[in-house]
Amino acid sequence: MAKNPKGTDGQPRDKAGASVVVWLLLGLVVLFGGLYVAAHYVAGDKVARNTTVSGVRIGGHSQDEAAQVLQAGLADKVARDIATTVEGAPVAIDPAAVGLAVDYEASVAEAGGEESWDPVRLWNYFTGGDTYEAETTVDSAAFNAYVVGLDEQHGTPARDGAVAFSGNQVDTTRARTGAALDPADTLAALQAVFLEDNPSPVALEMSDVVPAIDEGDVQEALDTFASPAVAAPVTLSFQGSNVKVFPADYSAALSLVPTDGELVPTLDAKALSEVVASRVTSGAPVDATVALVGGRPQVIPARPGVTFDPAELEAGFLGVVAKPQGERTLALTAKVAKPAFTTKDARALRVTEQVSSFTTYFPYAEYRNINIGRAAELVNGTLLKPGETFSLNGTVGERTEANGFTKGYVISDGILIQDLGGGVSQMATTTFNAMFFAGLEDVEHKPHSFYIDRYPVGREATVAWGAVDLQFRNDTPYGVLIQANVTPSTPTTSGVATVSMYSTKWWDITTTTGERYNLTQPETRRIDSLTCHANEGYGGFDIDVVRYFTPVGENTETREDEVFNTTYTPSDTVICTNPDAVDE
Repeated sequence: MAKNPKGTDGQPRDKAGASVVVWLLLGLVVLFGGLYVAAHYVAGDKVARNTTVSGVRIGGHSQDEAAQVLQAGLADKVARDIATTVEGAPVAIDPAAVGLAVDYEASVAEAGGEESWDPVRLWNYFTGGDTYEAETTVDSAAFNAYVVGLDEQHGTPARDGAVAFSGNQVDTTRARTGAALDPADTLAALQAVFLEDNPSPVALEMSDVVPAIDEGDVQEALDTFASPAVAAPVTLSFQGSNVKVFPADYSAALSLVPTDGELVPTLDAKALSEVVASRVTSGAPVDATVALVGGRPQVIPARPGVTFDPAELEAGFLGVVAKPQGERTLALTAKVAKPAFTTKDARALRVTEQVSSFTTYFPYAEYRNINIGRAAELVNGTLLKPGETFSLNGTVGERTEANGFTKGYVISDGILIQDLGGGVSQMATTTFNAMFFAGLEDVEHKPHSFYIDRYPVGREATVAWGAVDLQFRNDTPYGVLIQANVTPSTPTTSGVATVSMYSTKWWDITTTTGERYNLTQPETRRIDSLTCHANEGYGGFDIDVVRYFTPVGENTETREDEVFNTTYTPSDTVICTNPDAVDE
């Protein structure tokens, strides 16, 4: 057998050839690998060379650069108005106003501007490229608002049909089909020409808007409810006693409310109950009370009433009001309502005689006539049951114009200023003294800060809404009726305020007033105000008043003497320094 020939280096010839092939292949791999890496380096995340987006060539640029090139290339198209017609009228639409915009980054990404080692992607970069349309976005809120504006200018709102009651008549509103742009169609039309070259005007067409309540719904409501409802009165049967209520009275409680495409009968139960209550002969029960009749206290008897269940009326009325004549009767369960305070209760109060009366006088001022008179009107007739507490603020209420009061002088920080309700303290002082001599329990009272000489010294009271009140409790076993009246002042006569209390006498009250002590002197204030009120001051002092209780009649109680100590501050002299001050 022949042996393998050897080369000059001593190796077999076929082994040497194989090595050459291996090294050749390795060289080719390195060569092509280098070319591939170089191709990837050149392509990177760049867009294929021949790519255009909405007519703008962006090929060969990185993603960021391509987005900038695209934005610059589309700038004119994006900024121009879109020419449209709406119902034949030319309308130029600003894309920004309607919410249209271009998403440049998304447009570049869609065109293939992304980094990849995919050989197909590298091949396409050097040899490919396609034509794309830019990605657009829509601000829905801006778009919808803009379309609403176009509808208001060029369209017609749909009008629902309606049925309403006016007394015993039925009023109808005809339904009307409206016209408005279809938002989806409008958006598609605008997007189609947004970035076109030299687009023709877009015709935006109105579509019919059908009302939720149409003529058929109106007619059905008339036939089934509205017309029968006003055709005849409804009879309410209170266990054999019938009461008729007429359409002109109850129709205000009826309405037809659009609900899910229908006119649904609806009842205002409170309004209907008020109508029926006014037709029930006896009405609501009336509590007994005590009032002056011919100058003497007299029990005003209680009166029972006939009532009904409003829920029972509400449940049956809508059904019966739409029935034909002869079937329009609703049976209700009548109830006899008893008064909360009976005639026997009122008699047990034993309000039989005048137990105190006090009168004060006031100089002429129209605000005093108004405010003191209004306060007396509100206090007059108050009935205090045993254990109840009277509050002047609670009885008279806030001093507002709506409550019948006007501006007058009040004391604030030791000087006189104007405020609503000035003068009401005259009623507080008069009422306090009537309470004082009736022997009732003093709960809260506050004298004026400085002494006013038309009031009994040490026995007077002031009030201020929300801050200072006059309160006393009826701590006797009998009721107390409070009567208050005012004779207005005139430029030549003083006004007169009188408060009297009626009950059964429980105490004889006497009183003493001590000497003034701890005398203080007024100061002088100079006030630079346009509404300054000048005042000649006088001094302050302390004083003690004692109330003595002597039991009367069935009263076997004993009560210690009650001392009222009052400190009056000086009334300062006020000098108005503003030359334009008006002493109102």
